[in-house]
Amino acid sequence: MPIGVRRRLDYTSSQHSYPWTIMTSTHREDIQRRIIELEVEHRDLDNVIDLLLRDVRSEDLQLRRLKKRKLQLKDHIALLKMQLVPDIPA
Repeated sequence: MPIGVRRRLDYTSSQHSYPWTIMTSTHREDIQRRIIELEVEHRDLDNVIDLLLRDVRSEDLQLRRLKKRKLQLKDHIALLKMQLVPDIPA
């Protein structure tokens, strides 16, 4: 690493088990941006599922996979939103 260049500390990743969190504003913005991307994908999946439910010819397996992906997105969004909430020491 060149002299004078600092490495950004990131203790929010799953590889560290520190009880505190150091979150830079850039990291917070990255999480917020990712949440928006996932919410758009979730909404798009919802529309596709609605269309497939109306179509008599749609396959059950495809619908189940799309619904599973939609639930995965919802869980991922919830986890990212939890990362934005600061830890409050007891």
